[in-house]
Amino acid sequence: MGPSILVAQNLSKVVPSAEGDLTILHPLTLSLTAGDSLAIVGASGSGKSTLLGLLAGLDRPSAGTVILAGKDLAPLDEDQRAQVRAEHVGFVFQSFQLLDSLNALENVMLPLELDGRRDARQVAGELLGRVGLGQRLTHTPRQLSGGEQQRVAIARAFAAQPSVLFADEPTGNLDSLTGERISDLLFELNQERGTTLVLVTHDDRLARRCRHSIRLDAGRLVAPLEP
Repeated sequence: MGPSILVAQNLSKVVPSAEGDLTILHPLTLSLTAGDSLAIVGASGSGKSTLLGLLAGLDRPSAGTVILAGKDLAPLDEDQRAQVRAEHVGFVFQSFQLLDSLNALENVMLPLELDGRRDARQVAGELLGRVGLGQRLTHTPRQLSGGEQQRVAIARAFAAQPSVLFADEPTGNLDSLTGERISDLLFELNQERGTTLVLVTHDDRLARRCRHSIRLDAGRLVAPLEP
């Protein structure tokens, strides 16, 4: 087993409410190594997306620590956490979050250009070819199907070769066949590039493909890290 790429120690989230403090996530500990895959499952409102946001440094925990790619996120400010994400993290969301004003190639090029990569066009084109969209480079999101948009989002997420890819319901808006193709693509790239996958999903088939899984219920870990 290799070194840990993502560690959460006694991680929890509590928010104030009119009735008093509300615990969104009870204390949780987990550790993943490079190339691992983790499914976070549970009913709506169980705290899955909250956990993903904490692990990715998008939100601050009320207690506990997250160590991402060797960086302890606790003492970092938002700009510093954003820098860690830029260097080590990719995201795929259910809503795709592509820019409508850019075509497929430009959407994938954008993070590479922001990183100062001179080979942004070449890398983006190769990745889009890898996800089966080599003939759709100049199409805007409005000209692409849902499955095609998700493939663009995956190509964009892998463009910067992240250490960890976080995906929130990556197949949630897709039909079963397209969802299966997207799942295949995620795990092919996971194996080829050694990227650690952290997936929030309601899809049991997708969850079963992950090396590990945890189940949350009302913010509590009811099925610990397996196997």
